[in-house]
Amino acid sequence: MTAQAGVCAEPNLHAYYLFFNILPGRQPEVRERLKAVPALWRELAASDPDAAFSGLAAIGSEAWDELYPQGRPAELTAFPAQGEGERSAPATPVDLFFQLRADRLDVAWIAVQRVMALLAGLVALQDERQGFRYLDSRDMTGFVDGTENPEGEHRAEVALVAEGPFAGGSYVHVQRFQHRMTRWQQLAVKEQEDVYGRTKADNIEYASADKPLTAHTKRTSLKDAAGNSLEILRQSMPWGSATEQGLVFISCCNTPHHFTAMLESMYRGDGEGHFDHLTLYTQAQTGAAFFAPSEEWLLSQGDV
Repeated sequence: MTAQAGVCAEPNLHAYYLFFNILPGRQPEVRERLKAVPALWRELAASDPDAAFSGLAAIGSEAWDELYPQGRPAELTAFPAQGEGERSAPATPVDLFFQLRADRLDVAWIAVQRVMALLAGLVALQDERQGFRYLDSRDMTGFVDGTENPEGEHRAEVALVAEGPFAGGSYVHVQRFQHRMTRWQQLAVKEQEDVYGRTKADNIEYASADKPLTAHTKRTSLKDAAGNSLEILRQSMPWGSATEQGLVFISCCNTPHHFTAMLESMYRGDGEGHFDHLTLYTQAQTGAAFFAPSEEWLLSQGDV
């Protein structure tokens, strides 16, 4: 099976993220339009090779059964909401998610217009967000983002389902974070580094023994009972305006359980009061679970 290129794509300079809900009764038409997505991704990539365009279309957990009643990915479930109050990760389900990335902003924008035209009259746009590379792939907090990402062929091993009718697909979780920048900037650099568990300027991770139990790298570097790392492929990018800054966090994985375990570790902690202190300085505004099918699945309308 052929995975959508956007699942395992290498980092880009620009991105657009589109979130849609399907209008009542329009599922059959949307399903038919989605069959054109693989050809659209190839056309956009071929038209401007220097832009390194890649696309990803994913279907929401709550929308899947009406859109593709023939079969459902075995582990596709609702977003695992966590926490409460100002330190929470809410569930805000939507039906469709599109990630459109390129090294040229104009090419990414053209992709937005093509997707809007493809789905015109069938969906309602719920949110749109522009992402961009900030400095040397840093988050708006000033720290390098995605340092634990798998590399090379291992990206596909982590991100893609390997077997069965949904091979080549990926479980995708998306959150839009808004940073509490005033609160964050009041911390001294060493305090910020302790929150992350690595240095800010040169991006050197603390030794395990030196990491606070509340460090972001401590709470998200998890292992299973056999000692295997619970990995995800992050495709996140910063977003920002004159008054607000944050991160569009995107996890792609061959199972949703790795992301769920990380989120629980961040918000619930270890049972002894040690939660991820980064959650004190950024607030998740949205959270949704999707599955990004293979090109063949989209082309076949989900026949199994």
